Amino acid sequence: MAGGDRPPEAAPDEAVSFETPDLYGAYPRLSQAQIAFLAEHGERLRVEPGQVLVREGERCAEFLVILIGSIEIVEAHGTPDERVLRVHGPGRFLGELGLLQGQVAFYTARVREPGEVLSLPIDRLRVLVARDPILGDLILRAYLGRRALLVGVGAGFRILGSRYSPDTRRLREFAARNRLPHRWIDLEADEEAEALLRRFSIPPEETPIVIWRDQRVLRNPSNAELARLIGLSLPSVEETRSDLIIIGSGPAGLAAAVYGASEGLTTALLDAIATGGQASTSSLIENYFGFPSGISGSDLAERGELQARKFGAQVWVPAEAALLKPEDDGYYRVTFADGGDVVSHTVVLATGAWYRRLEVPGIERVEGTSVYYAATVYEAQQCSADPVAVVGGGNSAGQAVLFLAQRVPRVHLLIRGPDLGAKMSRYLVDQIERHPRVNVLLNSEVRGVVEGDDVLRAVVVENNRTGERRNLVVRAMFVFIGTRPRTTWLGDVVALDDRGFVLTGASAQARASGTVWEGQGRTCLGLETSLPGVFAAGDVRSGSVKRVASAAGEGAMAIHQVHEHLGHTTVDVARHPDDTEAPSGRFTEPGGGHNTSPAH
Repeated sequence: MAGGDRPPEAAPDEAVSFETPDLYGAYPRLSQAQIAFLAEHGERLRVEPGQVLVREGERCAEFLVILIGSIEIVEAHGTPDERVLRVHGPGRFLGELGLLQGQVAFYTARVREPGEVLSLPIDRLRVLVARDPILGDLILRAYLGRRALLVGVGAGFRILGSRYSPDTRRLREFAARNRLPHRWIDLEADEEAEALLRRFSIPPEETPIVIWRDQRVLRNPSNAELARLIGLSLPSVEETRSDLIIIGSGPAGLAAAVYGASEGLTTALLDAIATGGQASTSSLIENYFGFPSGISGSDLAERGELQARKFGAQVWVPAEAALLKPEDDGYYRVTFADGGDVVSHTVVLATGAWYRRLEVPGIERVEGTSVYYAATVYEAQQCSADPVAVVGGGNSAGQAVLFLAQRVPRVHLLIRGPDLGAKMSRYLVDQIERHPRVNVLLNSEVRGVVEGDDVLRAVVVENNRTGERRNLVVRAMFVFIGTRPRTTWLGDVVALDDRGFVLTGASAQARASGTVWEGQGRTCLGLETSLPGVFAAGDVRSGSVKRVASAAGEGAMAIHQVHEHLGHTTVDVARHPDDTEAPSGRFTEPGGGHNTSPAH
């Protein structure tokens, strides 16, 4: 490609005739002023028809703006399944969320008509958008939208496996929770499955498999193997040391990562499955401060992750913590289930909680195929034509009901108590009571399931006041009946309450073993566990308020207390060069500059 020294032509006011319409706001056109601003720091490159600018399966480190000509976005480039997804003309820019997260591309960008593009290294773009929040907001919103569209059209890799296979469900959940573009091919129901198995000479009993661009086939890969395929960050095999390691990446963990990294601490954030935690399975959170129209849990997680990365936090997914052990030098060692260690001066436990399993006869035969503990697009796709039941009376159940009611013909909400509003926010109660597709059954409990061919046919519902039982015909059941903490891996390292949640503050210090707190020169802080320098935030903490906003607040407060702890120690803290601000050049969250004040 040859460069040029001419100023960029102005972006056209209207799209070229063959350009894909921007129906969802994911493909905005840059203004003339924005292009001129970027052109001062980029390079003009001549491009020819058929030239590949971004290749599916490879990382791209360039931000590209179309100046002249057109570019088409292609899936499965060079294979029999090749298809054109979009066509873009002058003024539009390329890329999607993976460009900011260091993932490989899930599409190929190929020149359709000759012309010129403006190229900027992604690191330089991060610096520029930090100076122009409006431009940063436009790019981030577009990239979030493009990732959603790629997921919606089934671009990316393919998972071929049986709906009854636990490993198929594991891979599908991992892909869905990480918002990875992919398509599931049902071994039993999809005509394409048999042809693909013949093409790759794989017997059905060796499924599930992951197919990438018809060139790579992974046979029943682990989550880590799939993560490596698409470029997710994994912990280094070599031992690393940090100021702060955060275990769990729900709202509490993400908030802790943002504040810790922005205040100069070398920060690592890890999660066993995906960023976002339980909150990422919420279709719409309407009572979160600052989002009057609501925000989905997955969007909140993506924004939080990008913001943490902006300030220099390392994000490791999947990385499952298996052991926490104090070291003699005042540090803590975290060992991963797949091997490897990280040593950190401070630790924030933000592993959250998961919904309790519904204990009724026969349910184990239909869990994973008809019984779910989250309500996302992934689960809704399995039952879009049939009635479903939702069990639970909290906000998560209410959000699931409203989400499912948009996608299935009927939703039956089963509440154990006599009052829908006893544990659910009023805004959800009002919407549920008005929704024509929702049927609320009070004083109702599930006593059994009716199944056939390993799928749910009906649930046995009992009125706990009258004792009357009946079969409620549904094809899926979504369970939100309370949580249990993710603390089994901690063993007896930190003090837990009688339900397994992590004790903090005075209660934790009272349960601390031996002389742990002697010589500390202070008492246990409010979010500190029975180990000095180890903190707990969010749902995993005993006595916490199980709300997204409170979890995020605790994550921020935990960092304030991390600094208090560090102020009482003599271990050097590895800070960024200026000791107050995060490194420059991080990608800026909409409307946000660098926050360098302590979290209060």
